[in-house]
Amino acid sequence: MARALRSKNCARTGEKSPMTENDLSLATPAIHSADETPPVTLRPTPLAALLASAATGPELAAWPELVAYRGALTPLKLDAPERETAALIYGVAVHDLGWLRRVAVRGEDRFRWLSGMVTNTVNDLEVNTGAWNLVLNAQGRIQGDLNVWREGERLPPQRQGPISGDPGLDLEIAADQHDRLLAHFDRFIIMDDVELVPLSLNHETGETALGLTGPQAADLLARLGLPELKEPLTSARAAWNGLEVLVVRAYGMLALHYELWVQADKIPALWKALTEAGANPVGAASLEAFRIAEGIPAYGIDIAERDLPQETSQMRALSFSKGCYLGQEIVERIRSRGSVHRHLRTLELFGPVPPAGAELTLESGAVAGQITSAAELPLEKGHRLFALGMIRGEAELRNQPLTYTAGETAGTANILTAPPQLEAG
Repeated sequence: MARALRSKNCARTGEKSPMTENDLSLATPAIHSADETPPVTLRPTPLAALLASAATGPELAAWPELVAYRGALTPLKLDAPERETAALIYGVAVHDLGWLRRVAVRGEDRFRWLSGMVTNTVNDLEVNTGAWNLVLNAQGRIQGDLNVWREGERLPPQRQGPISGDPGLDLEIAADQHDRLLAHFDRFIIMDDVELVPLSLNHETGETALGLTGPQAADLLARLGLPELKEPLTSARAAWNGLEVLVVRAYGMLALHYELWVQADKIPALWKALTEAGANPVGAASLEAFRIAEGIPAYGIDIAERDLPQETSQMRALSFSKGCYLGQEIVERIRSRGSVHRHLRTLELFGPVPPAGAELTLESGAVAGQITSAAELPLEKGHRLFALGMIRGEAELRNQPLTYTAGETAGTANILTAPPQLEAG
């Protein structure tokens, strides 16, 4: 599937938002029971299919429960929660990233066009580096997020990409945003020489990934002869046991994060090698709890279409020197005026686990904001509870404890000014 796309002139701001009410219905919490009717038809990831196929006879009892996570069906848990959490924080965890999709951006105008569609740098990316981006509409509201990667010269033989020596551009998008963002981009078709080619939709030959997370992740990669990558948002291709592996160092706050991309039919060999090398399997529930503790927002959960970029507190997604892009006028207007009226913040909670949308209040009873996601981490010294929440500016200025309720039980919330310390032992 290929799409010819054009760039968007910043002066044209009258486009209708492409997101419909049906699209908004897909912005549901990250994890759903597999027994629920999903909003769209979801497919198991290649790893989920592998684990299901390996469960036969008496082993059927150990078949992991699958849940809807970021637009795909993936294992909910693969070990005891305490062991999964310990692997993420103190050791090395291997987990499913089959809910990620890669899309090649091709054509002579790809750099200019893509730079006009996203909030972060594109033209100035060095080879084998990436950047996190927001995708905005003309009113500056967030339509989604993605990573942009600038490839090196060597490309897999299955991909008929740019000619040798001509760096390619790839997009990395969560599956639950993939179709919506491509539809958003499709609205800007004119005369540019640009094509978007999905690379991850075929579960037999397309690209997919496993994740490797934890402070010992680099050591494990080194033992397998794979590149460790010293800096976040860098990548390298490596030949390993007859396979070509794209190793990506992803962004993280509390641990090292890696993505290992291979053709989908090579997942069994890669999974076997990583687990035999000492990586502890981890499911979506622990991975989601760790994401919240790290303060890394997820679109459709912590970030919504109504939000403005500066409200997310994620300035790493914005470039103020790249030139014109869709929605830039609003971003610059906010910067020139100096503030927005609310911010997404990381919280530590003391009390029960609240549902998404739980209201935060001040001692006076005034509304201070609302929780967007929350989860409990089972740590060696006791369980701790973290959340992300959208907090009103006036509530932050008062610097008072925040309260919430879950059912009939009350709890308190503290805004964290730095990543939490999750000590072992």
